[in-house]
Amino acid sequence: MAEVNYFEFFGLPESLDLDEAALKRRFYEQSKKFHPDFYTLESPEKQAEILELSTINNEAWRTLSNFDSRLKYLLELKGQLGEEGTNVLPQEFLMEMMDINEAAMELEFEFDPDRYAALLDQLAQQERDLQAELTESLVSGSDEASQFAAMKDYHLKKRYLLRIKESLSKFAVPKG
Repeated sequence: MAEVNYFEFFGLPESLDLDEAALKRRFYEQSKKFHPDFYTLESPEKQAEILELSTINNEAWRTLSNFDSRLKYLLELKGQLGEEGTNVLPQEFLMEMMDINEAAMELEFEFDPDRYAALLDQLAQQERDLQAELTESLVSGSDEASQFAAMKDYHLKKRYLLRIKESLSKFAVPKG
């Protein structure tokens, strides 16, 4: 089967700001329509086709129902993300992250619950700031290219912050 556009699969516009209720409704409609149990008496080919459509339905739901996954999918769909390792974060952001990375490394060697909590709060604030910047950019009426640039910037920065949080969850735990 050819590559499926998840928005088209659900009959929804390609948009970051989806009608969540419509998405959920279409997912449930497709779930009923493509449920393998309804095709047990069909040919093996038809059963395989329905199983594939059911799988696509679940993947499309998983992708589009989550804001960050939907954003990444839209960027990929529109050819806005380069190959892994070719996307560049703004130098200013990396400089801001230097302090956070240093604090995370200090926690690796000497865990302090208060500093750990403060670092998690700082990361959460960074995420809120990113979300606010993206929202402002999208509602400002800027052109499509600027909106995609803002979406890409958000995506790359958010991924960076998530990697820091994952790293913290692995080594910044109290020894005991």
